[in-house]
Amino acid sequence: MRPPATPRERSTPEPTPAQDGTDTPGTTPETSSQSSSPSSSESSNPAHEPVTDLSDLPPARTGRLALARPAAPLLAALALWAYAVRHTDVSRLDDYGLVTALHPTFWAGLVVLTAGFFFTVRDPRRPGGWAAAYVLGLLVMERATQAVVYPTPLYAWAWKHDAVIDHLLTAGGLQTADQVGDMAVYDQWPGFFAAQAALVRLLGVESSAMFMAWWPLVSSLMLLLPLLLIFRTFTEDRRLIWTAVWLFYVANWVGQDYFSPQSVAYALHVGVLAVVLRRFGRSAVRRGQPRQAVWTVAITVMIVTIVISHQLTPGMLVVCLLALCLSQRHRDGVPLLTTLVIFLAWCLTAALPFLSAAMPDMIRSIGDVGANVETGYGATPTGSGAIATSWAARLLSGSVLLLAAVGVLRQRVLRHRALPLLLVGAAPLPMFAASSYGSEMIFRVLLFMLPGAAFFAAAALLPKVRTLAADAAAKEAGSPATSRRRGTGTWVPLTALLLGTLAFVPAYSGKDRINYFPPQEVSLVRQLFDQAPDGSLVVAANRNYPLAYDSYWSVDHYWFLDDARGHVDRIVRNPAATLASDMAGVERPARAYFLLTQGQLANSEMNGQLTEAQLDRVQKSVAASPRFRLVAENSAGWLYELKQAGGAER
Repeated sequence: MRPPATPRERSTPEPTPAQDGTDTPGTTPETSSQSSSPSSSESSNPAHEPVTDLSDLPPARTGRLALARPAAPLLAALALWAYAVRHTDVSRLDDYGLVTALHPTFWAGLVVLTAGFFFTVRDPRRPGGWAAAYVLGLLVMERATQAVVYPTPLYAWAWKHDAVIDHLLTAGGLQTADQVGDMAVYDQWPGFFAAQAALVRLLGVESSAMFMAWWPLVSSLMLLLPLLLIFRTFTEDRRLIWTAVWLFYVANWVGQDYFSPQSVAYALHVGVLAVVLRRFGRSAVRRGQPRQAVWTVAITVMIVTIVISHQLTPGMLVVCLLALCLSQRHRDGVPLLTTLVIFLAWCLTAALPFLSAAMPDMIRSIGDVGANVETGYGATPTGSGAIATSWAARLLSGSVLLLAAVGVLRQRVLRHRALPLLLVGAAPLPMFAASSYGSEMIFRVLLFMLPGAAFFAAAALLPKVRTLAADAAAKEAGSPATSRRRGTGTWVPLTALLLGTLAFVPAYSGKDRINYFPPQEVSLVRQLFDQAPDGSLVVAANRNYPLAYDSYWSVDHYWFLDDARGHVDRIVRNPAATLASDMAGVERPARAYFLLTQGQLANSEMNGQLTEAQLDRVQKSVAASPRFRLVAENSAGWLYELKQAGGAER
């Protein structure tokens, strides 16, 4: 006979096998968020035995000292971080990126922050707000460090998106492939860029480069509320909720939080899932939620924004919503139907020019999983630093996925209660068979699996959830498991959390030698585009430099490392003559330029293209050739112009 429930005990029924996606007519699965009180849950399923929840905690002490004690490690960690960023020198990054450049106090601060969070969130006497404060501290240390230590924004792709926004502001509207070539794809998914162009005008700044360095922090904050809503749908235990949030941010090293359409589309994707999980469940419909139409309008607005902003995210949302329909609890087809209609409408209208050209390749890639996950030429980490940081990222992701599997197997109660989240977490896996997405599909699948994976990984680090009857039987039998759990239940999870948090830094910032462009490099490239007449040609090794797409509507670009390997070998053998031939045909007043910068060297060397010695040979050959003249140089690179005579190359 089970003991009577205390006022703080949850009484959500443990789902039976019939409720696990195969419930029979007349049975209605309930989640913890769908019960307003213990009595309501028991009355709806009186035959089922209530389960314990990790939120069965004693009341918090309200003494001032008890309330303020968690502030000490948090403030100490932030103080160590502030000292570290003031004493970090990024002027000479090596192949380990920011990892070896950071002042040692940064690592000490990260350890103090993680330990403080662990003990604070597990202490039932601490108010829940402290967990939120620690997560915000984590975001500052994770996502704001680069914005503080680097004087210029990171990532060539972020600079590219800045150029697209500048084009929208300059052209005053969208353009076709006949006008801007391959870059017209951005005008066919203009949602993010149009919004940022409006923001630039609203703030009165020169360009989005004025604020895009802080975008990783902003986009990470955008995810916080929908994550909390999703996790609170399946538990009210703040330990599980905040540990899952912490693990999500620690495992989100993929780098799609930078200034990009993906960052906003992903946040909206998680937001749609949060609303659907909480407001479109079967029990919500059964009880007649009064604002169902309002929530339908809300997700429709989010879906439209996703569809007009990014190519891949709508497909991921479709497979996630389809997976939810496999659960008896979420067989409301309105969200899925809404997404499909809006997605198809956009693909058959505004996005049709791009899809028409890309469709043959997309069809050929369907089912070719090996090719879809294979990295191509120029995407293979080379050198000890690149390999080490790549393995840090793999081990971090593998560890979180392994923990998630342990959580699913170990937490039987949560496995049934959070079945919809488990389905959402597994739903992106079939996308491996759909496309390679530029050799990035494996990273995108991991990104979209992360909310579910983080939840069950956090469950693996917390005490096992049991039914009240099983808990009482264990106490009556004097099971030694409870006493042993005190030691292993503290240090093993703490060690796992510490290692994961520390591994985030090399996984996320280990390639900053590629992604960082010093002010000298920005100045050199800006000098090029300030003087290049319309119709000019810019030749470079690759596109990894700032402002690479500046004036793309009036200046052509050629990145020779994107060419066939045979042609790259000819350039290496006879650089000046081959490049001069490639640059021929540009007539006055247009000019042909050759640009080689620090960012190109780092990207080529660390991704297994050309070595530093080979590119150095290319630069020296061009410098010694009478066909080229030096226009500008500094510590970050060189700019040459192909000489012309009478409108033709000599």
